Amino acid sequence: MQRELTDIIPYLQTAIGPVILISGVGMLLLVMTNRFGRIIDRSRQLVEELGSADAADAVLVRQQIRILFLRARVLRLAIALASGSMLLAALLIVTLFISALAGWHAGGPVVVQFIGSLLSLIGSIIAFLYDINVSLAAVRVDLMDVGAL
Repeated sequence: MQRELTDIIPYLQTAIGPVILISGVGMLLLVMTNRFGRIIDRSRQLVEELGSADAADAVLVRQQIRILFLRARVLRLAIALASGSMLLAALLIVTLFISALAGWHAGGPVVVQFIGSLLSLIGSIIAFLYDINVSLAAVRVDLMDVGAL
């Protein structure tokens, strides 16, 4: 079944929102993966320091490693949820175009995919904010180590 370009233009206009969502979530993923990489690098550095640390310093280093491991797990969740949000937005775009070309009304799947994408994004941001708060625990350990707290 042939469709005129003028019939498809409204679907193209509707697909702009999910495309912008994908772009924004992509930037958020960039930030999260950079933080994740820094956590992994810092963890490896602390593991090396642990081998030469005396007993008192080893306790502080282990605390830092535990906090970094928690942060890495939280960020992994945030990255997975953000990726899921992008995936659902991409499926939403595909659903819009398939429904336009096939001539079927895809209101239900479109609503479910869009809401799922936004809920996944919300979960990702909540996990990201939790990581930010947990990172303060690492700073607290450092400040206690030097006697600033």
